[in-house]
Amino acid sequence: MLFGITAGPLGGIAGAALAVVGLIGALARTRRRAGRTGPALIAAAGCALAAGVLVTTHAVQVQGHPLRVAAERGSAATMRVVLLDDPRAITTAGYGASAGEDRVLVAAELVSVSVGDGNWTSGGNVLLIAPAEGWRELLPGQEVRAEGLLVPAQRSDLTIAVLRVRGPAAEVGPAPCWQTAAGTLRDGLRDAAARALPEGSAGLLPGLAVGDTRNQTAEVETDFRAAGLTHLTAVSGANLAIVGGAVLFLLRRAKADPRLAALLSGLAIAAFVVLARPSPSVVRAAVMGGVALLALALGRGRSAVPALAVAVLVLLLVDPALAVDVGFALSVSATAALVLIAPGWARALRRRGVPQGAAEALAVPAAACLVTAPLIAGLSGQVSLVTVLANLVVVPAVAPATVLGVLAATLSPLSAEVATACAWLAKPAVGWLILVADRAAAVPGSVVPWPDGVLGAALLAGILLVLLVFFRSPRWRALLLAILVGLLLVLIPTRVREPGWPPSGWTVVACDVGQGDGLVLATGTPGWAVLVDAGPDDGLIDGCLSRLGVRGLALVVLSHLHADHIGGLTGALRGRAVSGVAVGPAREPRWAFERVVRETAAAGAPLVELDRGRRLTWPGLVLDVLAPVRPVASVDPDDGTQVNDTSVVLRARTPAGSVLLTGDVELDAQADLLASGSPLQADVLKIPHHGSRYSSLQFLNAVRPRAALVSVGAGNSYRHPNPGLMEALTRAGVTVRRTDQSGDVAVVADPDTHRGPELVARGSPLPAPRRRGPPRARGGPRSGRSGSGRFGRRGGRAPDNDR
Repeated sequence: MLFGITAGPLGGIAGAALAVVGLIGALARTRRRAGRTGPALIAAAGCALAAGVLVTTHAVQVQGHPLRVAAERGSAATMRVVLLDDPRAITTAGYGASAGEDRVLVAAELVSVSVGDGNWTSGGNVLLIAPAEGWRELLPGQEVRAEGLLVPAQRSDLTIAVLRVRGPAAEVGPAPCWQTAAGTLRDGLRDAAARALPEGSAGLLPGLAVGDTRNQTAEVETDFRAAGLTHLTAVSGANLAIVGGAVLFLLRRAKADPRLAALLSGLAIAAFVVLARPSPSVVRAAVMGGVALLALALGRGRSAVPALAVAVLVLLLVDPALAVDVGFALSVSATAALVLIAPGWARALRRRGVPQGAAEALAVPAAACLVTAPLIAGLSGQVSLVTVLANLVVVPAVAPATVLGVLAATLSPLSAEVATACAWLAKPAVGWLILVADRAAAVPGSVVPWPDGVLGAALLAGILLVLLVFFRSPRWRALLLAILVGLLLVLIPTRVREPGWPPSGWTVVACDVGQGDGLVLATGTPGWAVLVDAGPDDGLIDGCLSRLGVRGLALVVLSHLHADHIGGLTGALRGRAVSGVAVGPAREPRWAFERVVRETAAAGAPLVELDRGRRLTWPGLVLDVLAPVRPVASVDPDDGTQVNDTSVVLRARTPAGSVLLTGDVELDAQADLLASGSPLQADVLKIPHHGSRYSSLQFLNAVRPRAALVSVGAGNSYRHPNPGLMEALTRAGVTVRRTDQSGDVAVVADPDTHRGPELVARGSPLPAPRRRGPPRARGGPRSGRSGSGRFGRRGGRAPDNDR
């Protein structure tokens, strides 16, 4: 609980961050000043208590808002709202149009709402999930009317409700003049970057300079996320410190009066806030950047602690929702590190002969990474082994790219040629950032799992604190360095090439790609494989293929066009020979098909269609296409079930036995397969739709698998896989392996009988316990009758409590 808001791990992490900042401030006191700072700390605690009361009051008001009840019922509503930020494109591994690139997420402030006969005029934060058409071009500050269906807010903040909007915005009001001006400058920067830079760099430069990521390519976005560099494309205190610091540096070089220099630097920060859009996140960053700039300008990091504390409290009083905002916690922590830790580290490096500029360039990102690492670990449940190094390596390029990007935006209304020249000058810096992100993301095993929530954050914070304390002692320092070198010598080779992986004779591997599918089938030719689906993320499928030593893809089959099956296509194709990419007869969602066409063409591979009855053969693999059975007519892209039922279903014959690959087929498509008379029996079943409850007992009895693969993401919001289905499989004697629990899972031939499959998990190289004797599953006869098989005597779907 944070300030009276039950926010789960999110609130706990933010609360821990504020506690850490307070602790840093307390530790910064000198004994000489203890008497004077004691009352100040008491006053700060009183202010914090006041802020807590205010936030709790807001939380109570949110919980009692009548719109919450209407959202629980899924009522239709008409809202008037004021946009708080730019509409952001969303791409998630979900269903229908809401899972694709043709939807945007809009943060807004409620002005009035009508639900049935009820009308309310009140404030409060809401989220809109709206079609991109008619919403993408809107600016913060515009008032609009929106109609749609209410759903409960799932966020751990002060959001009242979520509105799924139907149609474009109506009754659109004018945008504030400063927002219009900012839009003009941002458009000028995007145009200049597009003229001067290649596609990846052109999309990245506006993000680095002003946080505009609309043209950023999916590959660059994925690489930056894997390398821990995503914060560079979000406007933060660092951006403002760079802009203000550049102006301050030039004025100091010109020997301007310090007060004039401070004034002009502050005006530069204010102008940048307008350019980057004065949304709440940017205003928050401006406050943090101002504190950091004050510390750097005065050269007195300790003097900035009171300013930081006051800034935090004022921001909480103005916007209580920041109390459960992890971005706020990260900003505060990074700013505290910048003003308290980085100067000391920079001085220590200078004493050891490091030039001043290089010392500060090394100390600032290292301190920020150290302080924010516990928060990131607690939030994401993982620790990146390359983040610190990647952030250190890109330091020389960040400031030039940011400054040149801001110059290009500022000068674009005056001269397009000059703006283009500024963007061209940023080319080496932006190219270096893309190269570092690409190489860092390609490191196998660069991310290790870690406990999430408050426990994980506290655990990593404790470890780092102990290491820092011991590192101050020369004797312990030598021992710690020796241990660190030893761990690196042991861990890095094993993460690049894990012992026992891949297992000898693997025929099929279900890759751990999160909430999605990615299955690799050996063709019998070393280094070549068939890939069925590519998961939602470039880096995850690329890493899996690299671990398996796949250098070429004989075929890529995309079972259907949902984001969790095609999202990683670029990563799968990158750096590998590709003979072709195959899709089924469906072409919806349209945006997804167009994306597949573009990425396939960029790889120089043909795009082909697979129809039922087609057989594909390789030396060690035969694929038969069993579905879709019905001709695909019109498919509603908003209906996830319709798209799922267009999945290409494959039956593979491998040296380890037969494998049925089912995509996301649901009840109707499974019934079609049963009625078609196709040979469905298989030794291994890739459970449809990530283990959803929509698997019929007749279908399972027809397949009669000995083993089952469940490709599913840990902690997914769909509650996959279904507990009832998993229990039914286990009760029938089926060996089940899930990628959310086991990581990559390989199907290999039984080493004793050389008949039938064995499942080997990457996290546990030893094979699963084997059943002796003939290939007969425990739990009953391998009867082909669908009405009395080992999964039940009646038809229908498996029992479940999920959606």
